[in-house]
Amino acid sequence: MIMNRKRLTLTLLAALIGTATLPADACTGITLKSKDGHTVVARTIEWGGSDLNSQYVVVPRGYRQQSFLPGGGKDGLEFTARYGYIGLSVEQEQFVAEGLNEAGLSAGLFYFPAYGQYEAYNPAEKASTIADLQLAAYVLGECATVDEVKKAVQEVHVVQIDPRASTVHWRFTDTTGRQVVLEITDGGQLHFYENTLGVLTNSPDLPWHLTNLNNYVNLFPGSAPAQQLGSVELKQFGAGSGFLGLPGDITPPSRFVRAAFYQATAPQQETARKAALQGFQILNNFDIPVGIEFAGGKVPADIPSATQWTSATDMKGRVIYFRTMYDSRIRAIDLNGIDFAKASYRAVPLDAKKEQPVDFIRP
Repeated sequence: MIMNRKRLTLTLLAALIGTATLPADACTGITLKSKDGHTVVARTIEWGGSDLNSQYVVVPRGYRQQSFLPGGGKDGLEFTARYGYIGLSVEQEQFVAEGLNEAGLSAGLFYFPAYGQYEAYNPAEKASTIADLQLAAYVLGECATVDEVKKAVQEVHVVQIDPRASTVHWRFTDTTGRQVVLEITDGGQLHFYENTLGVLTNSPDLPWHLTNLNNYVNLFPGSAPAQQLGSVELKQFGAGSGFLGLPGDITPPSRFVRAAFYQATAPQQETARKAALQGFQILNNFDIPVGIEFAGGKVPADIPSATQWTSATDMKGRVIYFRTMYDSRIRAIDLNGIDFAKASYRAVPLDAKKEQPVDFIRP
């Protein structure tokens, strides 16, 4: 049946507008390959302005949805899921930020402020128009491969619900390990980039980030050898001096460089599950303390972290893992155990209790 429709809530609208004015657009994505032939994509999602009230949604085959439109309209593109999927949503259950479908396709959105530019909304094309924050859900229900994604996106018009909000770009990965990044610029021009590196953050565009890596050609894993500087011998203070100069701030360019080097130097794991767990370990380095994004004393929300959740997805194994700012335990949903022909649609909060569990040990 068609999902219940409602106009954008004031909370949602404030959040969408806020993404354009607050430094909350800090998502980091990496890709790992295990020795058993699986590809795992992992990512963080950040927003320091409020609790995103994230949920996981179970979407069965045949479930029909309809896109939001600018101005609160409710008669945009109607789309029916050919494939069932699990999505991790933000703010509203329809806004899937990361997901995996039963065909093994992964889709996720990353903020792309100041560089993306969608086409202008044309009411005459509303039946084929979809909100950017619903594109991942549309693709997960419609596509099994990257090639199918490219075709499906070309058949719709992607718009913003509110022109003051941040734009986004997307990462799509299928079971072969092929990954593309979609960026929409210049009033609706689609750019699909083959992302063989497998790293993604935010603005600027992906080609810029790849070019910027050349500024760090001097970095290498391990320790720098001692050398003589005149009469003085220079030697390292501790391990890791080969990475001296690796940027440590939270800007998208710096996170991209850091993620690329951490990913490239990570030992290859035997299994997909171990690779997923390794993804969480790497992305621990990208957790953003909530206070760092705002001027002193100006933190707008009582949340434990600006990194609201982290996920890892094994496409071939059909498993999506996640942990949250409230509960650092890693949880997983195995799509192999879900009959998407019979499943019911449901949306469930990622955290039943918003408090980090602590297990006391009694010696």
